[in-house]
Amino acid sequence: MINRHVLAVCLAVFMVLCAGSAFAQFGLQDGDDVTLSTDVNATAAAPQLFFAAPKTVDIGEPFLVRLTSSKVLEEVVVYWQGKEVMPGISVWNNKHIAMAMLGTDVLNAKPGPMELVVTASVDGVRRTFKKNVNVAAKTFPRQDLTLPKKMVTPPKKVYDRIASERKVIAKAKNTISPVRRWSLPLLRPVEGKVTSVYGLRRFLNKKPKNPHRGMDFSAPKGTPIKCVADGKVILVGNHYYAGNSVYVDHGNGVVSMYFHMSEVKIKVGDTVQRGQILGLSGSTGRATGAHLHLSIGVLGKLVDPAPLFSHTADQFLE
Repeated sequence: MINRHVLAVCLAVFMVLCAGSAFAQFGLQDGDDVTLSTDVNATAAAPQLFFAAPKTVDIGEPFLVRLTSSKVLEEVVVYWQGKEVMPGISVWNNKHIAMAMLGTDVLNAKPGPMELVVTASVDGVRRTFKKNVNVAAKTFPRQDLTLPKKMVTPPKKVYDRIASERKVIAKAKNTISPVRRWSLPLLRPVEGKVTSVYGLRRFLNKKPKNPHRGMDFSAPKGTPIKCVADGKVILVGNHYYAGNSVYVDHGNGVVSMYFHMSEVKIKVGDTVQRGQILGLSGSTGRATGAHLHLSIGVLGKLVDPAPLFSHTADQFLE
C-alpha cells in the first residue's frame, strides 16, 4: 500500500518536472511576447526562432525589431520602407540576437499598414518573417513664429550652396554601417530643458513650413554638447541652415545630428565615445539664439528622439 502511494507521488513529481522543462525550453525573453512568431514544429534538434516587433507605432515614433534564435544566426536582413539593414548579432544567455531600430518620418509618413520583412539563415536554412506594422496618425502641436523675412526666404545667391549641402547631408543621413555601436537609452546631449519638441507644425510668418524634425534644447552659448552614443564622425560642416554641424554614425543606420554649434571640437573620421564632447552650443546658421537642435536619423528617416532617452531596448519591446 505504501509502495503504491510512493509510486504515485514520484509519478506526479516527474510530470511536474517535465512540464517545467518544456516551458523553460521555450526560452521567452523580456519583449519576445510582442507580436511573437515562432516555428510550432521546432524541436530540441531544430532551431527555435522568436520574432518581436510592435503591432502599432505613431508617425515619427522609433521602434525596435528583434530576432532571437536558439542556434547561430547568420545573414539577418531587415527590410523597411525600401531600405535594408543587416543588424549586428550578439549572444546573450546562450541566445543569438539580432536587433534593429526603425521608424517613420513626420515629414512624409502616411498612416496605415507598412510591411516589415526580416530574413535570416539558421543551420543553412533561410527563414522569412513578414508582418504589417500599423503606423497610426498623430496630431502634433502647432508653432507660430514671426521672423525677419531674410531668415525665412534665403537670397538667390545662396541657392547653389543650399543645393550642394543637401546632397552632402543626404549622404550622411543615409549612412548604414555594419557594426551597431548604439545602446538604449541614449545619453542626453545637454542638461537644458526641451524648448521645441519633434513634429511641431511650424508656421513662419503665417506660412506653413516643414514640421520640426528634431528636438531643441536650451543651451546658452558655450554649453558642452555630448555625444549620445558611441560612434564615428562622418560629417562636419558649416551649413546655411544648421550652421556648425556634426553628424555621428552609430551603426546599422542610426545617425545623430547636432546643429548651430559655436565651436566644433572633433573632425571627420574621429571615433567618439558616449558622453564625449563634440563641440559647444551656439546660434550659427538660421537660429534666433543659442540652443542645440538634435535630430536622430534611422535609415535616412528623422524620428522622434524623445523616447530614445527614456526607454531601454526591453521597454521598447514590451
